[in-house]
Amino acid sequence: MDLDLVFGALADPTRRAIVDRLRGGELSSGELADPLPISRPAVSQHLKVLEEAGLITRTKHAQRRIVSLNADHLSGATEWLLAAHEEWQQRFDNLETVLAEDGPGGDRTTSSAEE
Repeated sequence: MDLDLVFGALADPTRRAIVDRLRGGELSSGELADPLPISRPAVSQHLKVLEEAGLITRTKHAQRRIVSLNADHLSGATEWLLAAHEEWQQRFDNLETVLAEDGPGGDRTTSSAEE
């Protein structure tokens, strides 16, 4: 999975709206296009980007193109975001500890400016 492709695909609000609609289950390309204020060829281009990122799969059933969400690639992005969040939370916790020690009433005895 290429996270750059996943996050690039999700950077566009139209593509996020498509992904949100697909969370409820698979839809045809036409059903996805109907509520969007853009042309069907534009929707097709958005679907192509999502498919290249691995976020959706498109299959043909008779005359209909069915679009399904590929949750595995969303899970990979979620795991990366959670790991980044945990790392930054730890950094903020460490900073808070340092600031509490250096602030008024902290445990440090004197600073070099006071000497």
